Amino acid sequence: MNATQWILNIGILALMLSQFGEHVASRRRLVLPLAIAAVVAVDMLPGIPTAGNDVAFVAAGAAAGGFLGLAAAALMRVRSREDGRITVTAGWGYAALWTAVIGGRMAFALWASGPGGRTVGSFSMTHHITPDAWVGFFVLMALAMIVVRTAVVGAQGLGQRFPASSRTALGRR
Repeated sequence: MNATQWILNIGILALMLSQFGEHVASRRRLVLPLAIAAVVAVDMLPGIPTAGNDVAFVAAGAAAGGFLGLAAAALMRVRSREDGRITVTAGWGYAALWTAVIGGRMAFALWASGPGGRTVGSFSMTHHITPDAWVGFFVLMALAMIVVRTAVVGAQGLGQRFPASSRTALGRR
């Protein structure tokens, strides 16, 4: 892992852990992770590799990230306070999930670039996966996790702000 990858991984972890505890929902808390994900995507994904089984492999990374994003969102609670403000609470399970996912990604990268290099190389050759596909797998996994978590929490916040009974009443006017 190079310095940029360390900084990005630690930065993403810090950003996601900044959601720990209870916070009033705000546009900034929803938009900032998406903006950072967009910058990372532009910087780290100049293109999705298409050789061999790269597309399926990268898609598997995105799917895994989507599943992990749903898990992260499930570990957060969105509720409406009496004053009408929407709050989002993330506890220890949420922090543990993000730490495990990002720590695992970093540990894999260190292992793959050191003692596990032959194993990863052999797996890649057997399954026709290029080195760029590994980058795509992990980058899209992280991005999908952020995007799905943010979308679910944002939708839950809107659901709290505009409950089904008021949406029905608004639609009848």
